[in-house]
Amino acid sequence: MGGRRARGSGTISAESTACDPLPPLRRNKDFNVFWLGQALSVLGGSVSLLALPLLVLDATGSIVQMGLVTVVSGATAIGTGVFAGYVVDRVDRRRLMIVCDLARAVLLGSVPLVWWAAGPQIWLLYVLTALAAVLKTLFDVSYVTAIPNLVRTQDLTAANGRLMGTFALGTLLGPVVAGFLTAGVGADWALALDGATFLVSAASLGWVRFTARPAGEAADKAGSKAGNESGAGVLREMFVVGFRFLWGHPLLRPLTVQLTLLTFVTMGATDLLIYRVQHDLGRDAATLGYVIAVSGAGSVAAALSAGRLRRVLGFGTCWLASIAMIAVGVTVTGVSRSVPVIAALAAVFMFGITLGGICTMTLRQEVTPDHLLGRVTSAFWTVHNASGPVGAAVLTLLAARHGVPAVSLAGGALCLLILGGGLLTPLRGNRHGAGADTATGAEQEPAAGPSARA
Repeated sequence: MGGRRARGSGTISAESTACDPLPPLRRNKDFNVFWLGQALSVLGGSVSLLALPLLVLDATGSIVQMGLVTVVSGATAIGTGVFAGYVVDRVDRRRLMIVCDLARAVLLGSVPLVWWAAGPQIWLLYVLTALAAVLKTLFDVSYVTAIPNLVRTQDLTAANGRLMGTFALGTLLGPVVAGFLTAGVGADWALALDGATFLVSAASLGWVRFTARPAGEAADKAGSKAGNESGAGVLREMFVVGFRFLWGHPLLRPLTVQLTLLTFVTMGATDLLIYRVQHDLGRDAATLGYVIAVSGAGSVAAALSAGRLRRVLGFGTCWLASIAMIAVGVTVTGVSRSVPVIAALAAVFMFGITLGGICTMTLRQEVTPDHLLGRVTSAFWTVHNASGPVGAAVLTLLAARHGVPAVSLAGGALCLLILGGGLLTPLRGNRHGAGADTATGAEQEPAAGPSARA
């Protein structure tokens, strides 16, 4: 299958791809509209990243309650991941993203109204968190699968870098806005602002067209055969097909194992940082906003340099270096009492997260057939994120009992063990990864190698 998906249509024309190739990135109207629309949505999401934990902390004063919200979000996302890819591969992806945006706008916009009418309702935050996680997972899987349908293969790394750079800029500015909003009008209205940005995202998606990429003949036959199955076959299609491709790929398999271990530490890292700055060090929400904003500078730097680093240092070096930066960031932000030092090392942490994310996202997009990309992305996220809610619960419970510094030291040590494990696998020696030079097709897929996270 191949061609351009018309606006509001599920039909695809192979001839249109041949006659109407995608333009270079700088002249790609569809991608640029998509990019700008998501830029504002990311800014709002960064506001919620700080506002939601603060809303829970203000209402309960408990780091355990903060951790439980993170657990609910992570667990729901994992459950949704089992079927999200199946849905994304079988519906109009653009329409699905619009529906998810509109639903999230309604959910987040309702928070200040409920707070005004009935006062703080913690149970509502758990329900909202779960529903938002379902919608976010569906949107995010669609989002990743959409990018190869918007840009040329040789532009994938640059496009992913721009989108990650936008995410980083939102991370840089969003917490500052959230800090001031929380201090001024409350965290509930900060969440409502995030809801408004989803309306803008939905509107921008109405102007975007996706172009489906051709799939191989064997893949088409396999997809048709799977599509004729029902019952147990559908359940298998929801997850097993994507996981089988993921586990059978020599680059993605070792990465998934390492990411599962790494996510155990990183999912609860934001909760530890918030509790350390606001509770242990007694700083206000505005200061916390600045700390998280500075961490966004690390994401910006990684987004701008990821393409060059991948070319110069190689795929494996970038991945292992990202683990090392995460280890240092987790450790120092939890033990230092200096806010500037914490902010600087939070930036190092985010540099590592973003560098790995861009490389891995590009790899999956390059090596996965379009008709499987949703299920492979969903399986990838579901498997390696499965340990995240458990890690967030364990880390916050241990922090409540033993303190953030002790837990951060243990988390950093675990990251270093993961790094050591990576040095014993083929990840350490891989330079290019599959499709590293897809513009010319000169590079062949190596026998094994790394990926990163996205």
